[in-house]
Order: sequence, then structure tokens, then C-alpha cells
Amino acid sequence: MKGRYFIIAAMALCLSGSGCRDFLDQEPDKILTNDQVYGDPNLIKSVLANFYERVSRGKTPDDKDYDWGQRPGGDLYDFTRLDEAIRYDFDNINQFDRNRWRTYDYKLIRNINQFLQGVKETKVLQESEKRPLEGEARFIRAWCYFNMCRTLGGMPIVGDEVFVYTPGMDITAIQYPRATEAETYDYIISECHAIADMLPAEKNKNSSRANRWTAKMLEARAALYGASLAKYNNQMASPIQTPGREVGIDASKARDYYQKALDAAQYVITNSPYVLQDKRPENKARNFYEAVCVKDNNSEVIWARDFSYPGQTHGFTKSNLPTTLAQDADGNYLSVLLNLVEEYEPVNTTTPGQGSKFEVGTLSSPKFYESADAPFKARDPRLGGTVMYPGSFFVGAEVVLQAGHLNEQNGQWVKREGDSYTSGNGPFYDPSKRLVNKTGFGIRKFLDETPSAGTIGRGSEMWEPHFRIAEAYLIVAEASLELNGGANTITVNAINAVRARAGVQPLTTVTFDNIVHERRVEFAFEDQRYWDMLRWRLADKAWNGSQSNEKSTRRGLWPYRVVSPGDPNNGKWFFEEKDMSFIYPNPLKFELKNYYSELDNSWLNNNPKMVKNPFQ
Repeated sequence: MKGRYFIIAAMALCLSGSGCRDFLDQEPDKILTNDQVYGDPNLIKSVLANFYERVSRGKTPDDKDYDWGQRPGGDLYDFTRLDEAIRYDFDNINQFDRNRWRTYDYKLIRNINQFLQGVKETKVLQESEKRPLEGEARFIRAWCYFNMCRTLGGMPIVGDEVFVYTPGMDITAIQYPRATEAETYDYIISECHAIADMLPAEKNKNSSRANRWTAKMLEARAALYGASLAKYNNQMASPIQTPGREVGIDASKARDYYQKALDAAQYVITNSPYVLQDKRPENKARNFYEAVCVKDNNSEVIWARDFSYPGQTHGFTKSNLPTTLAQDADGNYLSVLLNLVEEYEPVNTTTPGQGSKFEVGTLSSPKFYESADAPFKARDPRLGGTVMYPGSFFVGAEVVLQAGHLNEQNGQWVKREGDSYTSGNGPFYDPSKRLVNKTGFGIRKFLDETPSAGTIGRGSEMWEPHFRIAEAYLIVAEASLELNGGANTITVNAINAVRARAGVQPLTTVTFDNIVHERRVEFAFEDQRYWDMLRWRLADKAWNGSQSNEKSTRRGLWPYRVVSPGDPNNGKWFFEEKDMSFIYPNPLKFELKNYYSELDNSWLNNNPKMVKNPFQ
């Protein structure tokens, strides 16, 4: 083994199929030598557990925690950066942070390469035991490269090397130039393809460890990203690229990438034990929530970052419960935007596969609904599994969202707002009033129904899914669309499988816009939309910073109960679209420079062979 290193062996995750305590019987917190670590099977597994923890929350080069994207156990502010949700207090941010989810972790890659050497040389494991551990470590390494590549483009590929610096040596030998963006995706794809058969084919407890199907899903996703960039970046008026193609993939590579994505995703659908979860066909909204959020007997989630009480929980539920259902001194952090809600199509629409606006009328000519939930129950049931809308329920308790009363005076309708007329949950206009809903919609996905999960003392065990079988179907649909067209049987059947489970009408032909729509409503808040918009090169067009562009602005839909005794509409509900500029005054503005993060000057100083990204 090259050199000698020390490692803090600390149990970070629950990884085994039989529970945390079986995975790691001892939990040392002291510094150990290589000989000690690789002389004990339990400590070897503890090192692997540490890797899973590090790719879950991420690490900066100076070991500060950060997130590699949106996740319930991470920074909730991440969920407010797009057109899905806002937080409950004022935010005048006026541009995207190109480095927000930047990933650069060669310390982790070096540690994984050390681990691979240690596992190879250890005498305490049989060869049959080493093989799956090597496969898991290589998967985690590939996942790290994937997260780097989608934020930075092509980066140095060091293979299995463990560089050891000695004073006076020529360091240029260990300074690798950046690989091209295509070479980096090729490496991720080839690694996942190579390790698939090294990994077990069966499920493990709470999908917390990589298995064969996790590797194939990353293979499919990486190939889809490469294909999208090869096609859509080159359709821009000025493609974003560097002279050495560290950023930018040749258009000729698109078809091969789409084929690899199609093959890998179809392999998962055909051969894996995972199926689209449809255990509650009589209640599709509940079914969707359980398919994403409930661990017990889950057939849908392929890989997730798991949490377990006691030991590891998070505060997502505590921070997002409605005020009237709060279990602690917090709540309503996220208010879901109408921008997202209206993407969930009416079940009886004449234009399946696309969203539509709600019919609300105007104050002078209002449209009345019999109940607070009437406009929303008629929509794609995935809405009910994703969003808390007026009149929805959480663990048997109704979520009352009410902005005020609508009264009739002298033949005209008048709104009454304020504490005397609103519900305890809001929505409420005062931007300084925290812990109150602002848009008329709260988040449902990832809220934990476990008793006391919304308290500081206990916290939530809600997992963070990375891969679901639904993604395999939508990768097939997208790749087949690009290869074979929208009327192709494979294309149509794949997207309709997901739509049938959801409870919406099938499509007879598929368009690119149908793919964009389907992924948005299926994967809301699952760290997919931002990266989709980047790989399709749609982000700068949709979020162009214009107040006249509804995709750039944030909007809500406020409910008012009709209080007018004697009027036939008394007790009904009226809804009014609201501009959220009172709390988020600046529209979303995504610039071309935001498609790739910056390379930090310290990285460039340490390795002059690396070139800067465009717009840097």
C-alpha cells in the first residue's frame, strides 16, 4: 500500500440489510492505523459507512459540511432556489448562485482509493466478501464524480491512484489535467457497468446501500445527462464550451449516450425486484406519497439516504408542519408555489400531459367552489401526495388554509383579510409575519407521519430517495423519444406506466414537452428539476429575470371562504391568484454563467494544469 494513513472510524449510517447494529457492532471514535482498520471486518465496514455519510451531506476541501443538492435532511433554503417553493420570510435575492451545489471532493476520492487498496490486501475477508465491498466503494466514487461533473464539467480522473507527496518530489507528476466532459461521463458509465455484477441483486434494508440496480440507475442517469448536453448545448446560439472540451460534448455523441441510457434503464425495469408501487389504487394520492415517503414494504425506492431514531434524524417535518398541527415552536418554512401546483393536470383534461391554470374568475365575476379542496381534487393525484392544499389532511387532521372572507356588500364582493378572517395557517400578507404560509400551499412530500417526528427531541426518520424505479421508466421514455420518436411503442408505454400509476390519462404520442412536464410533477422536491433544466439548456430561457414571464415570477393562490348569509354562494370558496413579489420582489434570473460552477482559485493554484470554466 502506498504510504500509511490514519482514519477516524465512526459509524455514520445504517447500511445493512438487518439493521445498524448488525452492520457495525462496535463504534470506535478514536484514530486508528491502517493495520487496525483492515484487520477488523467491522472496522472495514465502518469506513464504507463513513463514505456513504460523506456523499450524503457532502464535504468541502476544508471539511465544512454542505449539500450536493436539495434534500430533506439538509439546508431547507435549497428548496426555495427554484420555482417550486419559497420560505416564510422576505428574500430579495436576485440571481442564482452558480456555486451553491458545487461538488469538488478529491479527498473523498483519495480515501476511497485507499480503501480499495486496503480491502484488496486484507487477510480477514474472503474474496467473495471483498468483491461487493469493492463494488460499493467504486459506486460511491462514481457518484462523487457524477456530482462533480454536473456542476463543474469534466474533471481530473485519477483512477485508483493514491498519491503520496514527499518533500522535494516533482509534483507535476501528480497534477492531472481536466478530462473532457464526455470522458468524465464515459468514466462514470463504464465504472457503473463494470461494478453492476459485483454488487448484490437483492434489496437491502431501507435501500440504504448500493446494489446492482443502484449502479445501473447511475449508469442510465449519467448517460442521459451526457446525451442531453451533447444535443441541447449544441443547439444554443453560442454553445457553452472550452477549447479543450472540458465543458461541451460533441453533438455526434448524443445518439450513443441515449442508447446507453435506454439500455441501462430497461435492464433495471426488466430484471430488478423494483416495481412501480400501486398498492392503493382507490387512493392514488396516498399511494404516491407512500411510494416516495414510506419505507415499509416499499417497492419503488432503489437507493436512499436513510435516517433512524435514535441517533440520526432531521427537522424537515418540524420546520414544515402547518401552524395548527405544529408539534414544536416552528412550522410553515416552505410555501409551495402556484407555479408548481398548476403543472398537475386535470384528470379529465382534453390535453393530457400538460398543466393548466385554475379557473378562478375575478373579484367582480368570481367562480365559486363547493369546498376548499374542490379545485385540487380534480387534478393529477400526485398533487395530493406532494402538496398540502386547502382542505387536505395530515394524519386525520384537516389543514385549513384561508386568506380571509368574501362578503357581499351592496351587490359587490369585498375581501376581508387579517387575523380575524384568516386561519391560523395563513396564507397571510404581512412579510414580517413568520411561521405562516404565504402562497396558499404547503409541502406534503417528505412530511413524516410518525408520532413526535415534528419535535426537536425526536426528529424525523424520513429518508432521502436518490433513485426510484419511476426514473427508470422516464429515462426509457426520454431516451426512446430522442432515438425513435414520440409514437414509438417503447416511448409511449414507458411514460404511460408512470402516468397509469399516478391516475392520469395515457398519452397516444409523446413530445419533449410531455417529458419535461412528467418529470416535474413526478420528482418535485427530489433534486431533479434544477439539473434537468440545466442539461436541457432551458434554465436561462425559463428563468430569464423578467417580471412579465410567469415562469420567472413566484405566484400563489389564496382561498377565501364566502360569508354571506342568505346568498346561494354562502359557505363556498373563492380563489385569487397572488403575486408573491411582496415577499420575493425579484424574479428568478438564471444567467449563462450559471450552467457551470467556478473552479476555485485554490484548486487552480494547486494544479495549474486545470483550466477555468466559461464565464469565469
